[in-house]
Amino acid sequence: MKKSIFSAIALFASLVVVQAAASKPNILFIVGDDMGYADVGFHKCKDIPTPNLDALAASGVRFTSGYVSGPYCSPTRAGLLTGRYQTRFGHEFNPGGATSGMPVTETTIADHLKTGGYVTGIVGKWHLGSQAAMHPQKRGFDEFFGFLAGAHSYFSASSILRGSQAVKEMDYTTDAFGREAVSFVEKHKDKPWFLYLAFNAVHTPMHATDDRLAKFPNISDKERRTYDAMMLAMDENIGKVLKSLKESGQEKRTLVCFISDNGGPTMKGVTINGSVNTPLRGSKRTTLEGGVRVPFVMAWPGRIKPGVYEKPVIQLDLHATALAAAGVAAKPEWKLEGVDLLPFITGKDKGTPHEALYWQFGPQMAIRKGDYKLVRYDLAADDAKGTSELKLYNLAKDIGETKDLAAALPDKVKELQADWTEWNKSNIKPLWGGGKGDNDGGEPDAPKKKKKKKAE
Repeated sequence: MKKSIFSAIALFASLVVVQAAASKPNILFIVGDDMGYADVGFHKCKDIPTPNLDALAASGVRFTSGYVSGPYCSPTRAGLLTGRYQTRFGHEFNPGGATSGMPVTETTIADHLKTGGYVTGIVGKWHLGSQAAMHPQKRGFDEFFGFLAGAHSYFSASSILRGSQAVKEMDYTTDAFGREAVSFVEKHKDKPWFLYLAFNAVHTPMHATDDRLAKFPNISDKERRTYDAMMLAMDENIGKVLKSLKESGQEKRTLVCFISDNGGPTMKGVTINGSVNTPLRGSKRTTLEGGVRVPFVMAWPGRIKPGVYEKPVIQLDLHATALAAAGVAAKPEWKLEGVDLLPFITGKDKGTPHEALYWQFGPQMAIRKGDYKLVRYDLAADDAKGTSELKLYNLAKDIGETKDLAAALPDKVKELQADWTEWNKSNIKPLWGGGKGDNDGGEPDAPKKKKKKKAE
């Protein structure tokens, strides 16, 4: 009798756990690194097969005006995880030394979702500080597999960690991150989880496996050929994760979001990887569209109808959307600046998610309000030095930012400049860096003061 009672209690408890898991969706954030805007099939790429990303885009909503809050790796990740413009807390540039990183005063989406009963994990690139207090497992993540810096060899186990323990063997990081993500998804299938899958593909160094390189015999440019093979590897591993969701019965209760952390590096001053940003102008490190407009997809079978959403959105919104989907009420002290996109993409809200979007990056700036964008950008995009004067573009008619309307529409320039200035009042001075370098292991550090030479 006692045994049957205990069995009934155990069965009831397991049913409660399963029902609780089913009532809260899993949240999967997938981030590509330094991807070109044109380098996915759903943006009409011809030389790289990305069937899994294309299928994800086809199953959900593709945002044609999807942005990130900066043109560099670490700042946009800080914005994604905090749900705030990173310039609000001084994370304007990539960390420039061992002591810099996302301030510990900031809370993350992992912190927030844990309050809602979620298991949290990160697989891949961190790039938000290497100090012990900044380790992912001190920032709300239960599990971590990856590296802390901004770039890493694809074939070396050096600096790869599982939690805080060094990993001794590595085949290819993109494949390893895919396997780890699948393992996380399958291990936690009976409870709600949040996984931040942050690939280092397709960031430099340009490393690809021989079997994937062999699939592009007609690409004569070695750099582009390697890039194509690296993109293929990421797409294949995203496919493995999506397949795991389906086979484990989790597909219909998982919100999947995919972005790149910034635009592809295509100009001098950044370590070029062979990416293409067509039809956008500009590159990683610029506030032109090529630096901040990215592939941006959200899917949730049964909850989000497939389609295209054209109004401007930003990666900060993914944070707010995930919390809303999870039933976690945002607290005022979190100071979130993104919005829940679900009412907009489902048609419940016919309005616009944002009146304007803003960027601040050293001497560069930008604001997009409606179809108009006011921008001051790095002149390296024009094969020159310095920073441009204020330029005004109508993105609805000129997505490539080729026709400056500043002289013809001075009142619009004044309006957008005033709006940006008001927004900028809530930013603080950068805690480090100067914006002319990218301390991510693949590009030069932020500028440092020159030391005087000692007399010999």
